[in-house]
Amino acid sequence: MELTRRTFSALAGTTVLGLVLGGGSSGAVPEGAGGTVPTGPPPPRPRADGLRHQVGRDRYSLLVDGRRLVLWPGEFHPFRLPSPALWRDVLEKMRAHGYNAVEVPVAWNVHSPAPGRHDFSGVRDLDLFLRTAAETGLYVVVRPGPYIGADVDGGGLPGWLAGTAARLRTTDAEYLRHADAWLAAVDARVRGHLYTRGEGTVLLYRLEEPGDSAGARALARHVRRTVRAHGIDVPLVPGTTEPVRSSDLEEERQRRLAGLAGGTVVPVGSLAYGGINLGWLGAPALPSRYDDGAALDGGRKPTDRLGPVHQLGQLVRHVPDFARLEPAAGVRAADDRVSVRHLANPDTGTQVYVLTNDSDEQVTTALPGTPVAAPVTVAARDAKLVAAGMSMGGERKLAYSTAQPMMFLSVGRQDIAVFVGRRGETAQVTLDCPSEPETMRLDAEAAWAYDHGRLNVSVPVGVGGLARVSVVGGGSDRTLILLFADGAASLRMWPWETGTGKVLVYGPALLRGVELSGSTAKLTGDVRGATGLEVWAPHGITGVTWNGTAPTVAVSRANSLTIEGLLPAAPAVAPPALGTWRRRAGNPESDPDFDDGDWTRADRTRSHSATPVPKGRPVLFADDYGCHYGDVWYRARLTDAAGLEKVSLAHRTGPDGWVAAWLDGTPLGTGRGADGETRTVLRLPRKLRERFKDREEAAVLSVLVRPGPHDARKTARGLTAVDFPGASAEAEWRLRGAAEADPERGVLNNGGLHGERAGWHLPGYDDAEWTETAAPHGGARQGETWYRTGFRLAVPAGVDASFGLVLEDAGKGRAYRAQIFLNGWNIGQYVGDRDGAQHTFTLPNGVLRTRGANTLALAVLSDGTTGSGPATVRLTVLGTASTG
Repeated sequence: MELTRRTFSALAGTTVLGLVLGGGSSGAVPEGAGGTVPTGPPPPRPRADGLRHQVGRDRYSLLVDGRRLVLWPGEFHPFRLPSPALWRDVLEKMRAHGYNAVEVPVAWNVHSPAPGRHDFSGVRDLDLFLRTAAETGLYVVVRPGPYIGADVDGGGLPGWLAGTAARLRTTDAEYLRHADAWLAAVDARVRGHLYTRGEGTVLLYRLEEPGDSAGARALARHVRRTVRAHGIDVPLVPGTTEPVRSSDLEEERQRRLAGLAGGTVVPVGSLAYGGINLGWLGAPALPSRYDDGAALDGGRKPTDRLGPVHQLGQLVRHVPDFARLEPAAGVRAADDRVSVRHLANPDTGTQVYVLTNDSDEQVTTALPGTPVAAPVTVAARDAKLVAAGMSMGGERKLAYSTAQPMMFLSVGRQDIAVFVGRRGETAQVTLDCPSEPETMRLDAEAAWAYDHGRLNVSVPVGVGGLARVSVVGGGSDRTLILLFADGAASLRMWPWETGTGKVLVYGPALLRGVELSGSTAKLTGDVRGATGLEVWAPHGITGVTWNGTAPTVAVSRANSLTIEGLLPAAPAVAPPALGTWRRRAGNPESDPDFDDGDWTRADRTRSHSATPVPKGRPVLFADDYGCHYGDVWYRARLTDAAGLEKVSLAHRTGPDGWVAAWLDGTPLGTGRGADGETRTVLRLPRKLRERFKDREEAAVLSVLVRPGPHDARKTARGLTAVDFPGASAEAEWRLRGAAEADPERGVLNNGGLHGERAGWHLPGYDDAEWTETAAPHGGARQGETWYRTGFRLAVPAGVDASFGLVLEDAGKGRAYRAQIFLNGWNIGQYVGDRDGAQHTFTLPNGVLRTRGANTLALAVLSDGTTGSGPATVRLTVLGTASTG
């Protein structure tokens, strides 16, 4: 989505979300109660401290224990990273990169395999996630729905609801019975992590966004009352159910600044970590990957969207002025391609200008009538924050800056101000100083001059890396260090708050923790490429350790501790080649002699679906017979089939759906799905038509259907009707879907392929009798073919390496799809004939054993016109880091 000037103004001019407070809340204070709260330091980082806390808001910000908090959330879906040990990794990265809160949707369908059953074990351990968030110092916004959107099957509603009489997302009694049971199960866990009680860091509880109808509003009231009755006393927040994803860093910066300028007290968190759509989790038309627009990709590595989040998140954390801003006098830029939002802090006088350039060209413009006396450059389709009047310590003030402020810290006996700009542009920072300071450029690029009470500093950003300028005096007895960074350098700057003072670290790819012990700052974090290490620390700190090692340090002219030499780059990790594969054909269900005696009879005449049942036909909808996820097999015994020439299959499978049919074991062909109902008409081959001219004995029709995801309207999935043009055949149907839910991997992992029901995807399966093959590729064959191979990894201790699997074909038109199983986990689907098909699939660590043996299985479905399976499959390294 483009953020045009109109969109920006709409976002900036309204508070998108509000709090719904009261209703028996013991920890929340009424809206507006903080109107007299002055600008001041934010509350300390949250933790489970056992103390009571109050949470409220006014029109400027959240209020936590009487202090202003600018909420800076990011959305993280733990169900898309089935490795609880790595939840901490993502949360630590979020905290370090400026987020102060994590919004976590809790998907009902992930936790509920059947009515009344709620599973919070293993990779579904919500208590563990909430504890880990508290341990990493992040507030939590919990979003348990019942409908969560989040691009998941059914919006998070469990598939089994489609087989009930419940009218979804209404006040229907049956729906409320199931929804209330779900909320009770979630809230029993959330209640033990409420920040108001000091038992955790759950600060807000986001309700499902209410619709405009009276029924939707009634449902919202019911959910609110229910949640309060469960003892949830933090503020309840209505809001959107879809995560925000930015197309690039410019859009992310525009969106973030729009929210800041508009006074959005409880912003919707943009996608911090995406991950993957495991099994049948994803919503319609979504690929397996779910990291487009995320700040951290599926391999947990930074993307370019992280820059604005990091820079502005540090700003709102470390400069209290931004917690209380109100609209100020209108400002027009000299160049009308740039719009300006002018805000001011009524307590400190700080002036803030949010500049937005909607044009396709970089614009440099003056800001007449403002303290900003130099032209400001705004990149094409980008935004920039410019400030004036901020305190720089003592009597020093920021007259203005053409670069964006990133943070202001008091570290030990000095103050540090960081400014960030685009590489190559010249940043000008002008300070009002009542007396001439002693100024020293500590890097060759900076220039400065003092004239009539103003110190003017100019620095070409990004030239030579981080630029440093020292300012002594000029209205304060504390030295001021000015630091200038481009986007890349800003992502290697890490402020950290300890019990004895703040620390600023520059250099590594990530800072995970700081412990001040005696005279030593003990740092832990990550390194990718070789880098220096520079630390500004409280007075008395004279030594540094990094991940347990103690490099030699010296004091720099910027009063920092710098190590001699460089921290070494992470060691290279080479993926092993995949060796011999083993192959086995599937779909015995297509054989007319296959025993389907224990399959479910499709003999119902009425359905709970919103899709009408064809008149005079049996219900064939998959959900009505308990087949909720993955592939479904149908078998019909046909009588009176003489003269049969065609089989017409009506199905609802969605855009990525697929059907294949066999008659008496002979392939009839395949069809693709689309939005709405699709009809696939398959003509019998000539020899088969000849056999059916005067046929009197029964025949067997076998149909394999890959349904698409559920919607939230109970639309049918699977076959809807089958006709036999030119014949008067009668059909008795049976169907079969997935086996019992996998207790470890969850209900969404498996479908109804024969190989899945037989355990061919599991690492312990004995495939010694399968046929050896050099690659997972075979001849043309309609239906199911399985391939298995194994490989070992030996990633060194202390190295975090993420891997992907690449599937490639020699040409176009490969009419097959491959379901990928890693150690039994269904991690994605490759669609060979889809335009823009996803070729690289993240192998999530934890599921992937980075020090040990792994089993890889591919379940290939082919239409029989091309080879079945990819030409090449290989491992690739997505990223490595030496880590603490």
